[in-house]
Amino acid sequence: MLTPQQIVDAIADLFAGEGADDYLGEDVTQAQHMLQAAALAQADGAPPALVAAALLHDVGHFRGAVHGRELMAGERDNRHSHQGADWLAPWFGPAVTEPVRLHVAAKRYLCATEPAYFARLSPASVHTLSLQGGPMTPAEADRFAAEPYGADAVRLRRWDDDAKDTTVAVPDFGHYRPMLAELAGTP
Repeated sequence: MLTPQQIVDAIADLFAGEGADDYLGEDVTQAQHMLQAAALAQADGAPPALVAAALLHDVGHFRGAVHGRELMAGERDNRHSHQGADWLAPWFGPAVTEPVRLHVAAKRYLCATEPAYFARLSPASVHTLSLQGGPMTPAEADRFAAEPYGADAVRLRRWDDDAKDTTVAVPDFGHYRPMLAELAGTP
């Protein structure tokens, strides 16, 4: 198993490598998107584990067997939320991994429970929503609301939606290294 420093280094390599790629139909790169989400979480006073979840929420696009480009092509949902959470689980606890796992479900939940939410989605998010199951049914929404990390996933989802600004300057990955190293190794 990798040490906390080794996993942080591996994640940094992902941000510098695949993270420099386009963010699946958005005007920012994947790394810029995740760094913006983390900066929004930190500015909102989120605890370190939730800031880490915001930073790492789309790591499944990097690590998945089905790449995000296939998702955007409409071929199938790549389940990046689950793949990312599963990949992170050996090093990070559920306060990090479960909001990552639930952030797509949170989009579906918000579309079902807040009528104005759908209008906030970018065209790329609207496209992927259809591949991810569309808005939840009332029964699905009730189950989601009962999830222990559901409220955190909703917070993460809102930062995710706002983290697509081409003009904003945010801290780079190095800013989050100490926090990630401290959280790593505490599953």
